[in-house]
Amino acid sequence: MSGDALKDDLHRNLRDARAVLLWKLDGLSEYQARQPMTPHGTNLLGLVKHLTGCEMGYFGYVFNRPFLDPPPWLTQPAEPMGDMWATADESRHDITQLYRRACAHSDTTIESLELQHRGMVPTWPPGRRSVTLHQILVHMLAETSRHAGHADIVRELVDGDAGLHPDRRGLPDCDAECWAAFRRRLQQAAVAASAAERSSPPGGQ
Repeated sequence: MSGDALKDDLHRNLRDARAVLLWKLDGLSEYQARQPMTPHGTNLLGLVKHLTGCEMGYFGYVFNRPFLDPPPWLTQPAEPMGDMWATADESRHDITQLYRRACAHSDTTIESLELQHRGMVPTWPPGRRSVTLHQILVHMLAETSRHAGHADIVRELVDGDAGLHPDRRGLPDCDAECWAAFRRRLQQAAVAASAAERSSPPGGQ
């Protein structure tokens, strides 16, 4: 695969992951979009906000192409986890539009530079700070896909909606009763495995 083809492939997959992340916010209220759904506070709008900063940093500052008019939470000292949640004054529209702008800026960087173009990540360990666009594309594809997976689970916890993509959910045709029966089967299997574990001698002998 040529360098251009490889870059196009990575870029296309990154754009797909971004689109899925934003889709997970469709149809939600301001409360639902920021509702913390895990013990550590993971929430949908916070995931988008976090990735906004990642896009601005990795495809902006790393390659000396800073994003114009970055938000205060990115440029000023912030509280720990400050990029993982949206304040009451930051609407879903504000955050998602900022994310789209950040992604557009990233796209310009990706399209303008060669895969082997070098940049610097000052926060990474000394031996890894010098990077190529190729490395950052792979890093951001992994980062965005990881958080899109988080968003998939969080959205299901919020209102039961699930799926891979608006046009191809990747799920069987199953109603609420069908899913409840499936969960019961999984629960029964988990209980049976636990019972077998307790009855086994130490070390599995």
